[in-house]
Amino acid sequence: MGLKIAVFASGRGSNFQSLYNALREDAEKARIVVVISNNSDAGALAVARSLHLPAIHLSQKQYSSHAEFVEAVLQTLESFQVNLIVLAGYMKKIDAAIIGKYRNRIINIHPALLPAFGGQGMYGIHVHEAVIASGARASGATVHIVDEEFDHGKIILQETVPVEPNDTPEILAERVLKAEHKLLPRVVRLFAENKIEIINGEVHIRKPD
Repeated sequence: MGLKIAVFASGRGSNFQSLYNALREDAEKARIVVVISNNSDAGALAVARSLHLPAIHLSQKQYSSHAEFVEAVLQTLESFQVNLIVLAGYMKKIDAAIIGKYRNRIINIHPALLPAFGGQGMYGIHVHEAVIASGARASGATVHIVDEEFDHGKIILQETVPVEPNDTPEILAERVLKAEHKLLPRVVRLFAENKIEIINGEVHIRKPD
């Protein structure tokens, strides 16, 4: 059947776009079937529409209760037969009911080398400001399994980039973003090829045959 991917994004959607481009050649193994955003003005939704992909705005504010919102998200995922969720710059915490239903099938890309510079409040430019302030000589990108805590789930792969002496947060952000654009498609391909196994809560990547 192949992977049917839902991308959750809150911003401009550059990771979504790079993932779409990377998967275009091998749609039988993995394809994006829906893009979901909590932000009606998200660039990711505009990009999805330009690619003729379903682009859905789902926000807590649209519903009278959190439970109704969660049910709407689950129904949307089911309607598209989603079997992998990719968080690509999604600024909201995923509800435990969604995590439970898609256990080990939700991944997130984070713009730092977790477990450093992760957790609540560590997103976007704030991450790169913190990295530079710390004096760290390296940063990078991490793709990890999503669990009930912010940026806490098991790490799948990381890509390291140097922090240069004259870096500003904006310059570092651009360097890390390039690493993100390589790393996320690589991890999704590993899922598509059934090379990622979660055994007793640990991530194992099967080597090529």
